[in-house]
Amino acid sequence: MTPDPISALRALLQPDAQGKRRLLNIPGCWDGLTALLVEQAAFEAAFLTGGGLSMARLGRPDIGLTTASETIDAVMQIRDRVALPLIVDGDTGFGNAINLQRTVRGFERAGASAIQIEDQSFPKRCGHMAGKTVVPLPEAVGRVKAALDARRDMLVFARTDAVAIEGLEGALERAEAFLDAGADAVFVEGPRTEAELACIATRLARRVPLIHNLVEGGISPTDDGVELERLGFAIALHPLLLMHGFVRQAPGWLAELRKMRTTASICHELVDLKHMNGLAGADALFELGERYDA
Repeated sequence: MTPDPISALRALLQPDAQGKRRLLNIPGCWDGLTALLVEQAAFEAAFLTGGGLSMARLGRPDIGLTTASETIDAVMQIRDRVALPLIVDGDTGFGNAINLQRTVRGFERAGASAIQIEDQSFPKRCGHMAGKTVVPLPEAVGRVKAALDARRDMLVFARTDAVAIEGLEGALERAEAFLDAGADAVFVEGPRTEAELACIATRLARRVPLIHNLVEGGISPTDDGVELERLGFAIALHPLLLMHGFVRQAPGWLAELRKMRTTASICHELVDLKHMNGLAGADALFELGERYDA
């Protein structure tokens, strides 16, 4: 029997007999199509990125503009299409601890396998932006505890953005507190050097699954998955890979259409409608409809 997505994610994060974890490279998605592309590329999990959701739906940066209900709607759309374990960006919880608990329950009902909660002040900023602030440590720990109390089975991943504000030791203190509170994984965002990255791993990797963020143009000291796995990290998030690729290519396609008034010269760079219908599962849906029409 195929395990449910939450159980599958728990299993993927388990260490081996020597206490080492295999690194999961997890691309970001924001809707059913992008999640389907991740699944069909044979990745073992997907990440519903808050930044990607804000950019795709609103055309706005990752500064806390999306709502819990918009995120829940995206989770439902993705879960209706793919069976992959799905980690969902919960930002700061969309309010106080009571709001956070409602968010956790909504995410889990919609089909999330894990929620990522961070300790930034509201409105938050992308972890690779300057000008972030964080809430006091007791409030940050309270968020984690509130999420753990509200979940039934879904995993709770606790993220701190304190490196940029309090330095590495302050961030590690927060990570330790999150681990003590019962977080299923810990995420120290924004290490600035390879030495800081190694320090995080040395301190925590044997005790809890560690998450690292790899954003093209971000501040990570490495983008090498082999190195992250050697250090002991369990998850490398690639939240904006698909979006960065699309935005890189789209202006050229649009300029060519505007200039030539045809897509003939760029058709070799595009898939066609038959391919899209095959990807989206049109034949299977037609067969299903015929079964119920009989």
